[in-house]
Amino acid sequence: MSAPSMESVANQVMWNRLISVVEEQAQALVRTAFSTSVREAGDLSAGVYDLEGRMLAQAVTGTPGHVNAMADAVAHFMREIGVQNMYDGDVYITNDPWMGTGHLHDITVVTPSFYKGELVGYFGCTAHVVDIGGRGFGADAHSVYEEGLRIPVMKFAERGEVDLSLVNIVRNNVREADQVVGDIYALAACNEIGHRRLAGMLDEFGLDNLESISAFILEHSHRATVERIAQMPQDVAVNTMDIDGFDKPVHMQVRLEFHDDHADIDFTGTSGVDRKGINVPHVYTKAYACYALKCAIAPEIPNNAASLAPFRVSAPEGSILNAPHPAPVALRHVMGHMIPDVIFGALHKLVPDSAPTEGASSLCNFQVSLRPRSDGNAPPDTTRAEVLMFNSGGTGARPALDGLNATAFPSGVMTMPIEATEHTGPVVIWRKELRPDSGGAGKQRGGLGQYMEIGARDGHEFDFSAMFDRVHHPARGRNGGKNGGATTIGLDDGGAMQGKGRQAVPPGRKVLLALPGGAGYGDPMQRDRELVLRDVERGYISRRSAMKDYGVPEDKLPPERPKTI
Repeated sequence: MSAPSMESVANQVMWNRLISVVEEQAQALVRTAFSTSVREAGDLSAGVYDLEGRMLAQAVTGTPGHVNAMADAVAHFMREIGVQNMYDGDVYITNDPWMGTGHLHDITVVTPSFYKGELVGYFGCTAHVVDIGGRGFGADAHSVYEEGLRIPVMKFAERGEVDLSLVNIVRNNVREADQVVGDIYALAACNEIGHRRLAGMLDEFGLDNLESISAFILEHSHRATVERIAQMPQDVAVNTMDIDGFDKPVHMQVRLEFHDDHADIDFTGTSGVDRKGINVPHVYTKAYACYALKCAIAPEIPNNAASLAPFRVSAPEGSILNAPHPAPVALRHVMGHMIPDVIFGALHKLVPDSAPTEGASSLCNFQVSLRPRSDGNAPPDTTRAEVLMFNSGGTGARPALDGLNATAFPSGVMTMPIEATEHTGPVVIWRKELRPDSGGAGKQRGGLGQYMEIGARDGHEFDFSAMFDRVHHPARGRNGGKNGGATTIGLDDGGAMQGKGRQAVPPGRKVLLALPGGAGYGDPMQRDRELVLRDVERGYISRRSAMKDYGVPEDKLPPERPKTI
């Protein structure tokens, strides 16, 4: 093997530098954003693009649903704005679900990058905002028109001058005006940081543009990804999965086929568009389908347009995974986060012991809309607030490792700290702890979900927008592994609640949640007994489960822990 040339080494250094540039871009957004979903959970993305609108590098911080969907976004801005109408100091904006990242709550901002008076590329970023008007974040709408303010692809700023009319429209159509407008300015600022760092990089390396490094990145990424695909069995597998949906189950079906230079992922057979807001625009389906195979086949190849291109994703228009306008799409993540599970099931049929079992998968989000009590018992200092909280169940067990407890996969977002959540409004998180026995039993155990209790401060009542799945269809085990624990939701007085939808909570009541666990992998009786005893000691599984599911005799178990109050 010949040694790499100095030019190749220099290109690799610049490639790594570009990744650092966009990571600093993302961190600038985290530091300046107003919403906890961005500051605490990292529900964002950032990337740099060449003159043709092809993504060259993405930030490490961010979610695949954002960045993989945003990979296609710049082309829409180029078409709608027109390159001839782009100027130094411009900033462009949209939250169009079909041109951005799948629902109105994600605002995408794109900034053209000029160097020495010439356009050299683009910076793009996306963030989830706490409110966008309409019915609020939830599944209750019957069309996208009910779901909030839709901003077409347009200029947020031209030659450095912000469109204050647009800012005023946004302010007057959302419940949390300061947070939303603040986040838009943070998005624009983070692109500016990326532009400054790119200019410094071009100065340092004596380049006038990104043409040479773009060609190097795209060529090497595509070739490396195709080489990995060529190593897979040139065969076909079909897998299906049923999930809760809104008021009826959703059937998800995938056909996975590997060729020598690409992979086809076809969702023909999947349920049609739902009447409620759980539908998925194709751009978001493509994002998570590509991500699933990238994780399994080529996880170390950096994400960009060329490394995504060999994964060809299709879904029939009018299906829940290719919902046309004006379908309601606010909770597109609930269905979209299930896509890797159904793909991994197909991959397992082609390459056994290569993929994890099913997990909680979709984020266990909720939004609390707080207001003064309506029964006349509200003190004068009560307030209104919208509080969004991201939470996670357990991931599925892997062929050689246990699942992860309370971890967001595939989204990758972080759980919001209780302290940060309670700081944003008069909400109280009374309980948040791991849920024993929720991880499916197996040779490799599924990850644990969580228990949570949510209430309001004295003088307040609230509506609770539930965004949960795995209530009726828990994560399924594989190779003898057991299912993960199902989601449960209800009031502390025994009142029933639904897994999705906006529901009123009476004053003084709490919402009780048990978030789902991941499924197990392999026969539980083959699990190393030391690992079972360790799980009992840590409280991950009960003594009863150790005896029933893993066959450990009672006299071999550690003594029961004393009950605590």
